[in-house]
Amino acid sequence: MFDKSRLDTLPDSPGVYLMKGSDGTILYVGKAKSLRKRVRSYFGAAGESRYHIRFLVARVAEVEVIVTDTEKEALILENTLIKKHRPRYNLDLRDDKTYFSLRMDMNEEFPRLTIIRKVLQDGARYFGPYSSAASAREALKQLYRLFPLRHYPLETCRRRRRPCLFHQLRQCSAPCHGLISPEEYQGLVQGAALFLDGKNRDLLKANRERMASAAANERYEEAARYRDLIRAIEVTVEKQKMVTTGGDADVLGMHREGSALSLALLFIRGGRLIGSRSYLLAWELEDEEAVSSFLNDYYSREVFIPDEVLVPLPVADSAALAELLSERRGKRTGVTHPQRGTKADLVKLAGKNAEAALRERQKREEGAEAVLTELKERLHLRNLPRRIECYDISNIQGTYPVGSRVSFRDGKADKGGYRHYQIKTVAGADDFAMMHEVLSRRFRDSPAKDEHPDLIVVDGGIGQLNILTAVLRELQVEDVDAASLAKSRVERDMAAEELTRSTERVFLPGRKNPVVLRQNSAPLLLMARIRDEAHRFAITYHQKLRGKDTIRSTLDTIPGIGPKRRKELLRQFGSLRRIREASRDELAATPTIPPTLAESIWKSLHENDEGGTP
Repeated sequence: MFDKSRLDTLPDSPGVYLMKGSDGTILYVGKAKSLRKRVRSYFGAAGESRYHIRFLVARVAEVEVIVTDTEKEALILENTLIKKHRPRYNLDLRDDKTYFSLRMDMNEEFPRLTIIRKVLQDGARYFGPYSSAASAREALKQLYRLFPLRHYPLETCRRRRRPCLFHQLRQCSAPCHGLISPEEYQGLVQGAALFLDGKNRDLLKANRERMASAAANERYEEAARYRDLIRAIEVTVEKQKMVTTGGDADVLGMHREGSALSLALLFIRGGRLIGSRSYLLAWELEDEEAVSSFLNDYYSREVFIPDEVLVPLPVADSAALAELLSERRGKRTGVTHPQRGTKADLVKLAGKNAEAALRERQKREEGAEAVLTELKERLHLRNLPRRIECYDISNIQGTYPVGSRVSFRDGKADKGGYRHYQIKTVAGADDFAMMHEVLSRRFRDSPAKDEHPDLIVVDGGIGQLNILTAVLRELQVEDVDAASLAKSRVERDMAAEELTRSTERVFLPGRKNPVVLRQNSAPLLLMARIRDEAHRFAITYHQKLRGKDTIRSTLDTIPGIGPKRRKELLRQFGSLRRIREASRDELAATPTIPPTLAESIWKSLHENDEGGTP
């Protein structure tokens, strides 16, 4: 138990406190304007009356404090310590997916838009975020119809003898072939930036002025192009609902039920609601601390920081947060709790989205429980298959043989349980021997029973299942159920007019005939999804190994390129395709690559290109 007499010795200054258990494990990391007041609040009558704090306080044996000069420094240190120690009671955003943005570097000769994952402080302009690469590509597709910017790197385009297909579709102005002047192209760039910023009034005003000027000077074709552009922008803008008077903002909504905390972010860009994202977290402390910790963690990542962040409740350290975000952004950012008006309505809307996300997860969990229960009953399993692992083998006539393991927990993919295996002991195309090696390595490497799955599925028929059961028997693994899932087969009937397919079959140990689950039933669809994911994971790794070998053989044919320089090129550019797209100057900028060798590399990789140097 923690000695409360220590509370009076804590400093009355900003800093970070670390609550530790009896074994020294860090349970919680927090920051405070006054360390003494903040830590004391946990152990006083008010803290003990809050059930969600009692669980934490009961486990605390020691409190360590680190004093800082300012609240902002405390925020930075808190975030660093949380990422380092991953305490049990802090928010955990490790599994959050990265969203996409559009990047435009205005310093390029002819700027273009690219889809990226990280927002960097590199002087370029970023637009978004978008929830997926597909939505970002859809935004680009829409934009290219209005503003035909270039699609590919300049070096790639200039090697062509004629403009690409996008120019023929009027979705690229072909600056690489001099079909548009630099001044006109810059006009397209500025128009695209205004459109993505949501400044459509400014954009329409500028184009109306250009149309009027062109008409006054009897450049009627040019005026007609501006007229068509204005109409296209107006039609596009009409479909986008305005929610504020303008500006960029992130709106945070919150909904809580016990220790289940749901947070939703709405993204307002240029006065338009362009997207949202939700977080479902476990949280047992105060709501205010949750909001503060979330903002500190989320905006410490490489994400877009807007003009304003709207929060659902007052945050004591909002001034320090605003100062920290402004410093990271390089421009002023405010953190406010609106009480009335449009902004308050947006916060309420974000709260409704947070509640809807929590309800959706609860329904999914209830549905997953029912599916797993039905699967247990239909396959007569000993365990409810909360954790399922599936294995597959991929090779081409024994070359580049690999195995894969995917893991599903409660019906959802658990990426932390995915593994790749390079086959080490099998020569030739012997899938059964390869499966034996993979399964044996899996249980030798993880012998602890608490790491065992409830059910193992192998891709294949009775032969693959026999391998699985043999390995389990050899290694005395008795707490795991086993099954194999065989793909449907084409059934040939010479008298029939059409070919038919058999149902997918599940084989179980000790049973000669397969279990046939009802087609399109939830248990069968779950097993098929797990099997297909294992197959995809194996194929991807197999292709990666073949691709690395292709890169190695391609670069090794160039005189002057050895293992060290090949590794340096791949580290610099990431792939053979990127190396091919690089210019001579970019290749020469690589350490250990002199200009003469860069010229040789470029010629070797482009000797068969259309219009390339022979």
